[in-house]
Amino acid sequence: MSAQGHTWSRQVKKEDEEEDPLDQLISRSGCAASHYAVQECMAQHQDWRQCQPQVQAFRDCMSEQQARRREELQRKKEQSSAHR
Repeated sequence: MSAQGHTWSRQVKKEDEEEDPLDQLISRSGCAASHYAVQECMAQHQDWRQCQPQVQAFRDCMSEQQARRREELQRKKEQSSAHR
């Protein structure tokens, strides 16, 4: 009897599959690089406490993005009100 190796295979994303909504959100935010830095750090250290600089950079990036988004929505709301 021959020994069988593992039968795991990496799942390749098909073109017709949708990207994860969280990944889409992060990509649109402009914070993907800092998100990936957190993921890489966590993979390397397996301890979030050792990744605090990366976590803080990602948090700061997302906070800035949210503030820009709020301002954009407020401007659109004001423009919409002015056109009525």
